[in-house]
Amino acid sequence: PDDGDDLDTLLKHAALAMYDAKRQGRNMFEFFHPAMNARMLDLLLLENQLRQALRRDEFELFYQPQMDLATGRIVAFEALVRWRHPERGLVSPVDFIPLTEETGLILPLGRWVLQEACRQAALWRSSQWPAIRIAVNLSAVQFRQADLVDQVRRALASAGVTPDALELEVTESVVMQDAEATIQTLQQLRMMGVTLAIDDFGTGYSSLAYLKRFPVNTLKVDRSFVQDIEDDPDAAAICAAVIGLAHNLRLDVVAGGVETAEQLAWLHAAGCRTGQGFLLGRPLPATAY
Repeated sequence: PDDGDDLDTLLKHAALAMYDAKRQGRNMFEFFHPAMNARMLDLLLLENQLRQALRRDEFELFYQPQMDLATGRIVAFEALVRWRHPERGLVSPVDFIPLTEETGLILPLGRWVLQEACRQAALWRSSQWPAIRIAVNLSAVQFRQADLVDQVRRALASAGVTPDALELEVTESVVMQDAEATIQTLQQLRMMGVTLAIDDFGTGYSSLAYLKRFPVNTLKVDRSFVQDIEDDPDAAAICAAVIGLAHNLRLDVVAGGVETAEQLAWLHAAGCRTGQGFLLGRPLPATAY
């Protein structure tokens, strides 16, 4: 009874609590409190600024390298979007990506990211990295679009780059939402020649029976396991199991969140060929490379 005297107010306050829970990482609950109203005003302002940012080209892609752990050679980059706000400066995706998903702005932003990543891949392939690949994350909303395959095809054609220059990453939870539909979409992308990866592997609820049917190329070990491999035997066991599973299924495996030399040595000894993390390179603008 303290959260509203009528239906509209209750629904608005419930929506505020839901958004706050999602902002804190999902898989949790949150109760409404009056301070959320002030945050809602900030969110409305931020949403309006996001719409303007798309029109004003205020977004920029940063690129984090993925390295061969044996040679130290860069084999791929992950494209990560940043927002150069005219007043706030560089805004973290943690502060705006959830809002783009709530409002549907993730769709035009996602198309821009895809096109820009393909354009950058073409530039790098014509110069210092003739075989480089750029990985792009797809949200659940993007992955369920009926014209996703056509969007990918148009982005590649517009940039004049071959499909092997692009990798699409989808989280484990997304691919399991509708496994049969997922298989069809992945098959179309794989037939095109695009590399496919399951991100955050080990954190969701994937069925191994489905995993062998998914036409993917790569499993990415979630950073939460990598960060604990030195101190937590269970985390180390999970990392080793994922690496072994990938090898047995003839898949590549990438370890995320590599931040210490000890983690790097452990992963290399365990047979992981590729890593990504602050130890190997932070996300930087394309001009930094």
